[in-house]
Amino acid sequence: MNVSVLRIELKRSVALWAGAVVLTTALAFLYLIPGSWWTGTTSWTAQWTSMALWTRSMLFYLWPLAVGLGALQGLRDHRSKMSELLTSTPRPARHRAATLAGTTAITLTSAFTLLVLVGAVQVLANTEYTHLGWLPISLVGALFLVAGAVLGMGAGRALPSVLTPPALAMGAFVFTALMHMSLGRTETTTAAGIESTEPSRVSLLSPGVEEVRDVLVTLSASVHVGQTIWLLGMAATGFALLVAATPRVRLIALTPVLAGVVITLLVLPSDPRRMYVVDEAAAELVCDGPVCVAKTHQARLADLAGPGKEALRLLHGALGSQAPVSVRENTAVLPEGSTPQWSRETVLFDFDDDIIAAAAKGEELTWALIAKGMVPGCTPVGWSGFGNDDFAQTVAVGWVLGDLRSLPGTASASLRREVDAEARPVWTELKALPRAEQLSRINAMRAAALSCKGDAFDALKGGASR
Repeated sequence: MNVSVLRIELKRSVALWAGAVVLTTALAFLYLIPGSWWTGTTSWTAQWTSMALWTRSMLFYLWPLAVGLGALQGLRDHRSKMSELLTSTPRPARHRAATLAGTTAITLTSAFTLLVLVGAVQVLANTEYTHLGWLPISLVGALFLVAGAVLGMGAGRALPSVLTPPALAMGAFVFTALMHMSLGRTETTTAAGIESTEPSRVSLLSPGVEEVRDVLVTLSASVHVGQTIWLLGMAATGFALLVAATPRVRLIALTPVLAGVVITLLVLPSDPRRMYVVDEAAAELVCDGPVCVAKTHQARLADLAGPGKEALRLLHGALGSQAPVSVRENTAVLPEGSTPQWSRETVLFDFDDDIIAAAAKGEELTWALIAKGMVPGCTPVGWSGFGNDDFAQTVAVGWVLGDLRSLPGTASASLRREVDAEARPVWTELKALPRAEQLSRINAMRAAALSCKGDAFDALKGGASR
């Protein structure tokens, strides 16, 4: 297909409009609608993998649009009443189909590429960690748009009705919704008895991805391979339907997509922990003495090293040999709803922890790290909460520093008053005790806090820690 043919097709088809709709609606969604893609380490402009996953998540509604617009494109010959005339020309049907599909594929790929480039330019300014592990995520996303559009064209050609485009678009949207709401989910129960759901391999037939909850998580290679097989089968069926002239041939044209589904389900992993995996290269630790961060956050090590070392010094002065000896970003990725796992020897933290994210550089960050070393928090992974762990953190940090103060993350005045009202009497009582009794309660508190068995705040009050 030469440039003049491409220019003619762009003028007489909906290909250009399809690309424009994909690009403008995706950018409008990402920039105008507030959400988790705006904040934290997983924002869509913070890191490469997060950017690729967030732009890929836009396919939740972009893919149905591509299918519907492809079907509208497939109706063109029927609407112009030229079907019989075109079949009588010597030019092979596959040439006309390739021109039609190729034009739309170029515009959709270009639109998705521009969307990724908008994010990439901002990622370059926000991180020092550069890699190509995110590229397969975006390439498969572009292939989803192209394969969906080609399938829509073939369906529109095979079922020439004005109802075909909206019916296909709605069907594709329902499919993506069901894959992420019920049909593609498996109910599970955590060790703590909390019910949640995990994606099944069937859900990977959908173009969308799970919400980006951790900057270190990416899709596995087997997912990329399986989805590529499925999409090639989808595109082959769409192209075959475009050139098919009889009902029998149209039925045969369904073979690639059906075979693609079967092969894909054999290739795709069945275990959710093999679908979304930890990027080992991104999780590799970069250290300044006893203070370490994941490689993906290496630019933040300079601001963390000083406060981290100071926190360790203060903790050693308060706890002696029981104090942690290192500060490290937590690179363990646990299932949502599971109980956090902490270490007695290491202060584990996450840059998205409320108390860490709210801390400014220097002194406040030192306080936040002391809090994570004393009472790291037992809220289930992926959940948020406020209660006794926050009160225990405030008392514990006050005990280490010798002065009770509001911790980072306690933003509102009402929350600060509530924390002070709960924590101050306990801190006053604790400071009035003999040193040995203070240490006994602090150790009981840490045992409850680090094991997530019992109530750390009750242990500070002198109650049972288990």
